[in-house]
Amino acid sequence: MFAIACSQQQYKTYTLVDKAANSVVEIVPERGGIVARWSIQGQEIFYLDAERFANPDLSVRGGIPILFPICGNLPDNTYTHNGQHYTLKQHGFARDLPWKVTDEDTQNQASITLVLESNETTRAVYPFNFQLAFTYQLQANQLAILQRITNHSAVAMPFSLGLHPYFLVHDKTQLQFTIPATEYQDQRTKTHHAFTGFDFEQDEIDAAFRPLNAANASVRDRDRGLQLHLSWDDTHYTTFVFWTQKGKDFYCVEPWTAPRNALNTGTDLISLEPGASLNTWVNMKITFL
Repeated sequence: MFAIACSQQQYKTYTLVDKAANSVVEIVPERGGIVARWSIQGQEIFYLDAERFANPDLSVRGGIPILFPICGNLPDNTYTHNGQHYTLKQHGFARDLPWKVTDEDTQNQASITLVLESNETTRAVYPFNFQLAFTYQLQANQLAILQRITNHSAVAMPFSLGLHPYFLVHDKTQLQFTIPATEYQDQRTKTHHAFTGFDFEQDEIDAAFRPLNAANASVRDRDRGLQLHLSWDDTHYTTFVFWTQKGKDFYCVEPWTAPRNALNTGTDLISLEPGASLNTWVNMKITFL
């Protein structure tokens, strides 16, 4: 019923399959450990900008980029730790670095684990030793993403973590949202607003919802006849971001453990003690209307 295959395309690609559900996920370790594709019964779930994906010098727009050790950007891309200034570009480096496959399982699901270890490149901009382990579990119309962060440093390690999934949409006016918050901050203007819906005539929408009153959200796409159910670990995930651009066939709904600039402000910033590990998760499920 479950299978995992590896093929050499432009990048080595791992394909997870639930044959009974006709559900297929493609993961590309060397492109930031990204889930590049998910299809169910022939319907594509994710958006992917193929040109950007093919260019290793560009960040990927599509699939599920991984955000670590920051979510969003920092003022002037700079933060201070122990009196020293460091530079980190938007969303951190995990989405740009190659990950390694460490485990595969097809017993009761199609499951694969990818790992990213700290190295000289990461320590130059983020002075900590760490390991990230992401396990993607496919079963029927559900994709679970289990995350384990381990601090191998001799000091506490501050970080935030997030996912940036791009969902395919053809007509945004046919989307109906259930979001567990009553207000959001426009991340371009830094102004706060009550949430009454989205105006898709804007060139860009970048909304950060907090505080959250539940650990799940849903998006109903009446045009495509499907509904996304997104849930997360409310112990660690505190912020929910919606982002889209006019004229683009995607919308992003993003669980973050902290808001932008948390590495400087400390807001909801996770601090992991030396030798400790943190486990968290995000779950995505598709139902057809």
